[in-house]
Amino acid sequence: MRKQFFLLSLGCPKNTVDSEAMRCLLEDAGWASTDRMQRADLLIVNTCGFIESARSESYAALRDLAQQKRPGQQLLAVGCLSQRTGDSLRQEARGVDAVLGTRRWVKIVDVAETLLRGESLHQDCAGLASLVAPMRRQPDSPSAYLKIADGCSAPCAFCTIPLIKGPQQSKTQSAILGEAQQLVSQGVREVILVAQDTTAYGRDLGLQDGLPNLIEAILDEVPQLPWLRLMYAYPQHVTPALIDTMAAHPQVCHYLDLPLQHASPSVLRRMHRPTDMQAVRRILGRLRGAMPDIALRTTYIVGYPGETDVEFQELLDWLQEACFDRVGIFVYSREEGTPAAQLPDQVSAEVAQERYQEAMELQRRISEERNRAQIGRSLDVLVEGVDRGISVGRSYRDAPEIDGYVLLTAASHVGDIVPARITQALDYDLLGEPSESAPTASPCD
Repeated sequence: MRKQFFLLSLGCPKNTVDSEAMRCLLEDAGWASTDRMQRADLLIVNTCGFIESARSESYAALRDLAQQKRPGQQLLAVGCLSQRTGDSLRQEARGVDAVLGTRRWVKIVDVAETLLRGESLHQDCAGLASLVAPMRRQPDSPSAYLKIADGCSAPCAFCTIPLIKGPQQSKTQSAILGEAQQLVSQGVREVILVAQDTTAYGRDLGLQDGLPNLIEAILDEVPQLPWLRLMYAYPQHVTPALIDTMAAHPQVCHYLDLPLQHASPSVLRRMHRPTDMQAVRRILGRLRGAMPDIALRTTYIVGYPGETDVEFQELLDWLQEACFDRVGIFVYSREEGTPAAQLPDQVSAEVAQERYQEAMELQRRISEERNRAQIGRSLDVLVEGVDRGISVGRSYRDAPEIDGYVLLTAASHVGDIVPARITQALDYDLLGEPSESAPTASPCD
């Protein structure tokens, strides 16, 4: 009987890509994946260690599996939390048999075989850099993330990613093209480029305008790909070449995620982020000028050390001025080992939570207004699921898992791209009905 593994993936899209690759490595080595943990010989949790809430979720998942595992089963913690805490993770989550960090997960097969033989495995987090070679993928939806780089070289004072994953390492263009071709051949309809900073792609390889050149190469390689989406663009790295490339190709979704983190120059200075908000205004103007229908997303942190009422009001004023379609707001998390953790005037949890609620309510109203502007418009919708005659999907305005949905009053097939007329707007979602045009069929059908 084939050895079986159960894999639980937590955290961000970058983790999702790593989990898919680990699954394929194990399957290529003769293991079988199962979604029933009691049947598995090996339980794997791909953890997230970015902020406190993510660590708590990872620890809870590990403890839950540790309590449920039967005699003979092995529990392996991989990913960011493993990298950050090392073997001490086993003290916090008793029952974990071994840990494997982000920089050595490519050794998953060797580690799995060692555990199954009952041999001890010492802490295995340091050493090799993250894998940037092409990997066989196994997407389970019409959309798939394609990680173009790992690690980060930005100096943000609040972030643990450089501590966990090290400086940025870009995949070679040939590796990315091979992975894109593989995904499209498997029926993927939307490829989403991700990295900690996609706009820094290729700098470590000595490339200029690496991202726009990569987009051109992907579209040449897989011209049949309907949607190509970009995530995690560092605002000041959005170049005229990138804007022109996005505007020139209909396959590139008119959507961009620009994590700003705050709008007060003094807060941004303490964050070690760019402080020139006039530059941000110019970038937004260029994006909207080149693509008037572009949907823009950003993220902000409230409760950052030293954030005053005046600085928070600057953020609220900016929310109203910039009118982003989508916004994620997070309460600052004090992370050991980061410069921000040593800053004076830490904001109380109560004040930070009040600011979070106020900012979210303001953005809810803005998002609803932006959604109402879509009523009467025709949008292509990528169908992700069907339930009782209702199709659930996303338009180009919506990234998977973080943005809204478009609900259609007719059943279709997963993977179809359905032209739809928008009839109603909610705070974050849209309702519509299929238009008379025939849907673009999924190659999976």
